[in-house]
Amino acid sequence: MQQINDPFSEIRPFRDDEVPHALARLVNDEEFITAILKYRFPRLTCVVGWLAKPILKQCLRIKWGKIMTVRDVQLHVAKYMESMIKNTSEGLSTSGLDSLDPNQSYLFVSNHRDIAMDPVMVNWCLYQNNFDTLRIAIGDNLLKKPCAIELMKLNKSFIVKRSAKGPREMMKALTQLSAYIKMSLDEKQSIWIAQKEGRAKDGNDKTDPAVLKMFFMEGRNQKLGFSEYTAQLRIVPVTISYENDPCDVAKANELYRKVTEGAYEKSEFEDLESIVQGIMGPKRRIHVSFGHVIGNEFETPDALATEIDRQIYQNYHLFPSNYIAAGQEHDSVTEQERQQFDNKLSALPDGIADIVRGMYAMPIGRKVDI
Repeated sequence: MQQINDPFSEIRPFRDDEVPHALARLVNDEEFITAILKYRFPRLTCVVGWLAKPILKQCLRIKWGKIMTVRDVQLHVAKYMESMIKNTSEGLSTSGLDSLDPNQSYLFVSNHRDIAMDPVMVNWCLYQNNFDTLRIAIGDNLLKKPCAIELMKLNKSFIVKRSAKGPREMMKALTQLSAYIKMSLDEKQSIWIAQKEGRAKDGNDKTDPAVLKMFFMEGRNQKLGFSEYTAQLRIVPVTISYENDPCDVAKANELYRKVTEGAYEKSEFEDLESIVQGIMGPKRRIHVSFGHVIGNEFETPDALATEIDRQIYQNYHLFPSNYIAAGQEHDSVTEQERQQFDNKLSALPDGIADIVRGMYAMPIGRKVDI
């Protein structure tokens, strides 16, 4: 239930007392039930879908019957996370957490390569190292179905209103978002947010100063200077490095069509397909690097963006695929690795293969630039 005078009720995650009601709504959501059957039991759905639905609903009621709090939800999700990482990767490593305080909150500003997996990977690293889990920023463009909103808000996600129209509505939404982020940090709740809107489909991780201007809106309301306020946020740049991006060919196809056809229009379920592919597809090795807390040295959004970019690329963990794509020799590059990468590209049309190669080469080029 929404509390009276709750200024963040539209965007905030669910509280503990709201969890049972949200789970009940999911069980009774026909689109949600149909989606589970389609992805988990496609053959069964075609044959006896009418019978499978009530059985699945009852199974979920029993399975979720003891889930009463947000922590219960996250412990439930953690079981699937462990299995997913084991089955779709060759290992997850992390660095930099030893310089952070588990009892402190941070604003983690991350590069963005995968819709769902980026915050999930950061969250998992924190959870495994005895930090509290994150509140995760997610655009409302990904929440077109009621069941998607329920799922995300159950797992400590809060909504970024990208669909806001008109200057007044946009300003209201950004002001609300900025205040919510600061309130969360004051409540000792860390935040994950991408360094810009949308994934870096070409591999070029670059912070959008507009995101940092949004952070500062609450600081302006408090009549504080930019550097003074942003230091209070305890911003930590985070670099997520995937040895293999399960969505690389789909991203390259989009970029190629934009160049050759002048535009690209997503299909209705394309974002959902990208989420599923990112979760279920092979990633090989993954590394999550946490940077240093940024203080009050930066007076403008542009200067702060430059520092975030510097840390993100300085901390980028390079894999053989990066060196091979950039045409560089390295001790980690074996003949088997080279052959595997060449086989991947040779299966693609030339234009798309060139874009994929550029994606994997980009981190090396940007590391040299900083």
